[in-house]
Amino acid sequence: MGGYQTYTTPYLGLPRAATCFRCDPMGERLFTAVIPPADIVGDLSRWIDPRRDFEWRWMDASEWHVTLAFYADVEAWRYDALVERLVAAAARTQSFRLGLRGVGCFASAAKAHVLYAEVDDPATSLSDLAAHCHTAATTSGIEVARQKYHPHVTLARRNRPADGSRHLRALAELATAAWDVTDIALVQSVLGQGPRGTPRYEVRERLALATG
Repeated sequence: MGGYQTYTTPYLGLPRAATCFRCDPMGERLFTAVIPPADIVGDLSRWIDPRRDFEWRWMDASEWHVTLAFYADVEAWRYDALVERLVAAAARTQSFRLGLRGVGCFASAAKAHVLYAEVDDPATSLSDLAAHCHTAATTSGIEVARQKYHPHVTLARRNRPADGSRHLRALAELATAAWDVTDIALVQSVLGQGPRGTPRYEVRERLALATG
């Protein structure tokens, strides 16, 4: 695959610099994700925007996504193999419906450092898809941390854990419309280049799921 041209990502709305991924000698931080469409982002924003405060670092709406697998260090020469395997994994996965319903906290309501929206996945498709994305990396020689998969959309973070009960109560009835997931994204995370020192996300690839 060749170098990248300048464009605006269709999902995250972030300008992508004209750069050659292969020319970077350092490994890149990448992840695969389901990125909600604009109307779902609008639904979620109507719940979240009135609750934004200064006690939490709230994610920008353009950054909302459901992570499938995280690849902390992808060497440039392994990138093509990873993409090839992800394309195959996506093509074997039938498109499915998702929604967002309810909220939760990591690690607990009393000692919360992450506030997230729960994912409504009636066909339970995400776990298998996440496993396929994990395997695509490991069979490409990329190390991936093994941990229990809990699909969610991160809404806010804080460095010091605090009681998250107020937000859990306020957002207990959170719900969006359902949408058809027809592709997944391979996203690069560039540390420290986003708003307020947060990571900047750039969609590198869009990988179509099976339809019909």
